Amino acid sequence: MKMPVDWFWTVFLGCAFLCAALALFFFSATRGALLLRSARGTSGAELAHVYPLYSNRWLIRLVDFQPLISAILLFQYHRLVSAITADMRKLDLRDKEVLITSCAFGNVIRRVVEAAFESGARRVLIADLIKNELDHARSKLQGIPGQLEFLEENATAMQQADNSVQVNLIFFLLHELPHPLKARVLSEAGRVLAPGGTLYLAEFSRPELSLLRGLSWAYFKVFEPLGLALWHSHQPLKQLDAIGGFTCQRKTYFFGNFQIIAATKNGLI
Repeated sequence: MKMPVDWFWTVFLGCAFLCAALALFFFSATRGALLLRSARGTSGAELAHVYPLYSNRWLIRLVDFQPLISAILLFQYHRLVSAITADMRKLDLRDKEVLITSCAFGNVIRRVVEAAFESGARRVLIADLIKNELDHARSKLQGIPGQLEFLEENATAMQQADNSVQVNLIFFLLHELPHPLKARVLSEAGRVLAPGGTLYLAEFSRPELSLLRGLSWAYFKVFEPLGLALWHSHQPLKQLDAIGGFTCQRKTYFFGNFQIIAATKNGLI
């Protein structure tokens, strides 16, 4: 009977070590890096809030592994992306422009671009503050027929003209931003959106189940404390209502842990 017991503890300790190593890695590449910048007095720079995980090209390539990204979103990634792309395929985007504000890990960019062109979009714009993210996104979109443009821009001050895009996607960006920037990003997203156009916003939400809510709270406290504001003071739906000019539909997923808001800009197309 010793061997099964020894085997169990070997596997258990191995898994515990692996989880601890992953947690340390992600902490070092996210909040830990921000704390170090703050200690060095460099937290006021424009890119100070950006995790190395999203700016260092080697870390981007290392972490952007679809099964891992799906696991981080509790295996709801495919479901969330499918909900957005299915809705986009119902739109008439002929001769229209689609904007993706900020790159995201996984296959969301490729799937959204494909859905946009299938719906007749004339051009898809992909904007991000980090050049390495744009280069990485470009590598994912090789072979896709259609007009693509990669723009090194800040989501808080876009270069697009007012009312210029028919669809704008923001996929899990707000929870990483300092609170004053959250509202500015949403305001810019609304400014560039054409009347009758749709802003798709995918984000974390406050879970309905107490256990899941406690686990999510612990995750945000350790790794991404700026995300907790999405539960209360900076709920995206409330922020969009405060900006005004939108008709919003909100759906939640996985016991309320995730949300997708489809915000249509009021006015004639």
